[in-house]
Amino acid sequence: MNPSKFDAAPLSIVVLALNAEATLPRVLSSLAAGAVSGLIREVILSDGGSRDRTCDIALEAGARVISGGTGRGQQLGAGGEAARGRWLLFLHSDTFLGEGWCEQVRAFIDLQDEDSAAVFQLAFHRGDWRARLVSAGANLRTRLFAAPYGDQGLLISKRLYNQIGGYRALALFEDVDIIDRIIEVNGRGHLRVLEAKAMTDPVRYDRDGYAKRVIKNLICLAMYRVGFGPERILKFYQSF
Repeated sequence: MNPSKFDAAPLSIVVLALNAEATLPRVLSSLAAGAVSGLIREVILSDGGSRDRTCDIALEAGARVISGGTGRGQQLGAGGEAARGRWLLFLHSDTFLGEGWCEQVRAFIDLQDEDSAAVFQLAFHRGDWRARLVSAGANLRTRLFAAPYGDQGLLISKRLYNQIGGYRALALFEDVDIIDRIIEVNGRGHLRVLEAKAMTDPVRYDRDGYAKRVIKNLICLAMYRVGFGPERILKFYQSF
């Protein structure tokens, strides 16, 4: 990509990572279509202190690596602050983008509606009927209640991102917090769901059990909604 085309590209991608050498290559590979088409201006890896080859893999792929501190909210906030694109796309390092994502993101950006944000549909890249059931439930919840998981990514204009104050350095539920503020400013109708899929790794569900993981997530979210502090929620989460 020549420099002038690179500088004109509208999209900065921020990847949240911590010891992600096993999953990061697939994430970066899924972004290739956006780089070739002139959609992606830069890829920023916001690292939380990895001790494996995460940062080396990102650098070898041409990404910019920054130290995002510890904690997802702090890492995402650091990535958003460093990004130079007119549009930002935040991803987790265990989530790669499925077929058609590039065209759909470009179409969304071309609408020139910088008051809206978008997320992808959630899917697991492996798993049985339980994985499909969890992802179907997450996608229904997103459409009905504008309540996506962080695994579904977040596409947002830099203008709107700055207007709402970006990601906050929260220990938990940084994804819920930023969606709440988008809706507070512009309403639920300004959170769109793209048809392309964000394909995430079900390893946490495999480890905990699907039912237990879903129940734990719902209880923690309820605790957050009624005002429990992050330390209390985290203690419950770790002991469940």
